[in-house]
Amino acid sequence: MRRRFYGYLDAPPKKGKSSKKARKVSKAQKAKLLQEKEERRLQEEEEARLQAEKEEQERLERERKEKELERLELKDRERSEDELNELRHLLEENHTAVTKWKRDAVETEKWERYLRCDGTPDPAVQQDINTHISLWRDDLEVNITLVLKQCNLALKLIEELEGMLRDVTHPQEGQKYQEALIHLQELIHSKHHLTTEEILKRASDNIDTETGNMQTVVKDDNITLCLWANLKKNPRFKGLYFEEAGLGFELPKHLAVSNIAVRILHTRYDHLSLLARMAHLRMHTPSHRSLAGGEEVPVDIDVTEQVETEEEGEANKDETQQQRVDEEVQSIQGFEGQKSSASLQSRRNSVQPTEGRGSHVQTQMEALGAEGDLTSPSVELTVVDYGVQVVDLMRYTPLGGVLYYDVFHLPPQAHQVNGWEIRQLLDEGLQVFPYPMEKSNLDDNEGLTCPPVGVTVTLPDLVVFLETPQVARWDAAGKQWRMDGITDISYEEVEAKISFKTDSFQAFVLMQETYANLPLQSWELRPLGQDSALFTVNGALISLSVTIQGNQCMLQSEQERGLSHLIGKWMSGPVLQRAMLNAGINIFVNEYTNKYVSTCGKDPLTEHAAYEQMALFASACAFSWSKWNAKCGAEHLVMQVCEHHGPAPVPEDLWSLYLLGAQRSQKLEVTEKSEAFSPDHYPDSEFHSTFIHMLQDNMSTDGIVRTRESNYLFVNTVQNLLCATRPLMYS
Repeated sequence: MRRRFYGYLDAPPKKGKSSKKARKVSKAQKAKLLQEKEERRLQEEEEARLQAEKEEQERLERERKEKELERLELKDRERSEDELNELRHLLEENHTAVTKWKRDAVETEKWERYLRCDGTPDPAVQQDINTHISLWRDDLEVNITLVLKQCNLALKLIEELEGMLRDVTHPQEGQKYQEALIHLQELIHSKHHLTTEEILKRASDNIDTETGNMQTVVKDDNITLCLWANLKKNPRFKGLYFEEAGLGFELPKHLAVSNIAVRILHTRYDHLSLLARMAHLRMHTPSHRSLAGGEEVPVDIDVTEQVETEEEGEANKDETQQQRVDEEVQSIQGFEGQKSSASLQSRRNSVQPTEGRGSHVQTQMEALGAEGDLTSPSVELTVVDYGVQVVDLMRYTPLGGVLYYDVFHLPPQAHQVNGWEIRQLLDEGLQVFPYPMEKSNLDDNEGLTCPPVGVTVTLPDLVVFLETPQVARWDAAGKQWRMDGITDISYEEVEAKISFKTDSFQAFVLMQETYANLPLQSWELRPLGQDSALFTVNGALISLSVTIQGNQCMLQSEQERGLSHLIGKWMSGPVLQRAMLNAGINIFVNEYTNKYVSTCGKDPLTEHAAYEQMALFASACAFSWSKWNAKCGAEHLVMQVCEHHGPAPVPEDLWSLYLLGAQRSQKLEVTEKSEAFSPDHYPDSEFHSTFIHMLQDNMSTDGIVRTRESNYLFVNTVQNLLCATRPLMYS
């Protein structure tokens, strides 16, 4: 038993052998671990050495770049004055030539007006325009054909007065132009009223055999007059659509049996919106240069207060003139003014000081002495909170003119008795038929409510509506457009027709968002030859091109409806801009645009300097939009540029990116296809204080010669178009 027991106790030594073997294995592993550790140490040392070498290379590269930048900056500073002087000389030379050309054009126009001697007054001469207004007011002519000719002359005078009012610098002079303008507008409406009355007096002589009523349409280039006289008083009459005019109306039963006449007067001009703007108008005299049609450098001078301070005796005179103007405004609103008993008061608004941005860095504009030579008075609308239903004329633009929708008492008709024509004459003339009617004028069966009346309008063929049109009615009391009181709006896009209902007869207008086509998605300006270029913009809703030849511009677009009167027609830049705005195509900006459209937020002085220099080189270089312009910061601009000759499109591989700043310009190493933006300059390129000298480094001799031979009118037209659209800001 003991042996067996000791035999059992001998088992542990076997385990000892196993532990010894395990210790041997651990030593092997330990050696392996040591070897791996050594290898890692060597690897780390190698990585550290490589990292040190890399850092040293990077340090040397940074030092090399810093030295290179210092060398380039020094070289740029050494020639900066010469480059700025050359640019200043080019700009001043062009500006002087353009100023002389404009002055000569004004003198030529005056001389030609004098030679015509056709009795047309000069609106700039107050005595002439006042005499014309007095003679026309006393003229008793009621023949529609002759009266419309007189109205067309008055419209031309109004257009000239509007142009002078835009350019006026002295408030008293502007007051005279405004007073004459309102006088003419009032007379035009008065003459339309008299001719309407004359036609309705003889309604029974022109009865339609099918309906038993009188309906007629009179048209010319500026107005369409639709008249309907209710002679038969058929209770089943629902309404009438004037096919040749594209206008129609619907009446409730108690109007269908009333002794009334309905007039729809469509004027292709819009005097009411002008009244709305003039009612809330403030004038400023800017003290710094501003972009044409663009962002205004703020100023703290109220012209009205300044004049009152200098000449207190003129205050009462101005107030009296303003009261007379407001009385004329009441008459311009015509029958709308008769429906409202609200008084019309002038609004005077003081200017709130706005702090401008200061800078100690000398920009290109400052270096070129850019004070004052392009300044012009700005017009600012007073924003008054009337409620959400009042139309913001900064956000919406009336298009296609105004529709005056009126109902009158039908004048007494003539009777034939024994060969004599007997007619009752009324001292008060044509009278507005009150609608909605008073309770005393309603039958008991009609109840106490007046059903709405309907209007159908075919969209004007000289206007493009990029979106569904908005309908607004004229508020005579507040001198503003409102969108309330209009119901059951129905728009048929295929037929280009809109219908709606309203509680009363009044003036209506179709509207569209002013900046619906902004911001621009892309743009390109490329030369077509000497003093010829093509400016293409892809807007948010429509794309178009403007061909520039000398000082003339021509619109091109795939959109034909509404633009047939503009496409392919040569006209001056300002005329084309106004025509495009009137047609509903807006790619232009003003001092309010940034409140409604997202922008890149660029420095206006740097931006304007870029447009000036782009115009100088527009005969030889192509410029295009870059996605990096929105990534480079407010103080810099980025665009694609290349030298290009001929009308063919620019090959994609020719474009290069350029960075423009207040102090220097440079060619960039990044491309449009790069993953991230970098301000690093292109290898072996240099810095320049001006954009044009930067471009010259990569241009041919022939291209540089083209730029120096550019006509001043072409340069001015390109610059004005760029300043009016501001593609570097609103794209």
